[in-house]
Amino acid sequence: MSASASPSASATATAGATASASATSTAYVRSRTDQTVFTPFTRGRNHIPRLLRKVPSLRVLPFDPRQASHVRIFVHCPKTANHALIGSTAFNLKGSRRIYREVGLGLSNRGLGHRAASNSYYALPGFHEVCLKCVKVTMNLRTRIRHIRVVGRAAVPLIVRRFSIWQYF
Repeated sequence: MSASASPSASATATAGATASASATSTAYVRSRTDQTVFTPFTRGRNHIPRLLRKVPSLRVLPFDPRQASHVRIFVHCPKTANHALIGSTAFNLKGSRRIYREVGLGLSNRGLGHRAASNSYYALPGFHEVCLKCVKVTMNLRTRIRHIRVVGRAAVPLIVRRFSIWQYF
């Protein structure tokens, strides 16, 4: 008789013990305002805690890229947002007169998204700020007018280092 056909009493007790053990483990998350948030870890590894679902967050890797290299951008926005805008002076394009460039990013149903962006060779070395805007975009299909509402904001620092040809070898 297979275990999936009819579960035994010992298998049920083991599953209950495992669930209660994971329910007792917790996580501490430090917010931007240096407040520690207690979040119980209840549903496994791929779970966003309930207290952090409405908190926008932004992560840029690596923290200190060189000029003319790429960075990876990871975003979490509230579920009400359906789009994210990431802007920085480090992302400006060659030949462009604008010193600030925004890149768009689509979000999943849970508010998660990721994208790669390139640092410009012409970005000045030093500190740059990467800003995130989580937006809710709605459109009137008859008139084709879009309404954009900002749902959340976040910002992280980015340090751009001087270009080195040895980064490619």
